[in-house]
Amino acid sequence: MSKFKRKTSTGQMTINTASLPDIVFMLLFFFMVTTVMRETTIQVKVTVPKATEVKKMEKKSIVSYIYIGRPISSLETLYGVEPMIQMNDKLINEEGVPTEAVKDFTLFEREKLDEADKNKMTISLRIDQNINMGKVTDVKQALRYANALKINYSAKKEYLDTPVR
Repeated sequence: MSKFKRKTSTGQMTINTASLPDIVFMLLFFFMVTTVMRETTIQVKVTVPKATEVKKMEKKSIVSYIYIGRPISSLETLYGVEPMIQMNDKLINEEGVPTEAVKDFTLFEREKLDEADKNKMTISLRIDQNINMGKVTDVKQALRYANALKINYSAKKEYLDTPVR
């Protein structure tokens, strides 16, 4: 008879977690590299109108956005409640037609694109549904002078309740 007894394992096998920090940092690095951060901070209130015939933009890298709406509540004391134009992070507070500002914006956005995509550049207008068309017409005229002829209106898809026959 022996004095020493062999211990039998009664517990479960444990998972080796030595490589877990490596995996976590690899995933963190992957998402940091592939994520695109928002480029502009929206400073105007935009309630996009609804439409039944909506197409999704295929190549969003060639799209530049112009926002038209009233300033957000934190900027109302500074700018008032009149509709304003926002291009990138810049608010335009000009009376009349903002031709020079729109022309500078389109030239700057066109220079950022590749040579093959410069002719395909699209300007997307995100306009509040309660804005008068006078301001929108001014922006469209300024885009025409800047030779930005591809214009897109942003809208949300409206789903019809009744089937179409």
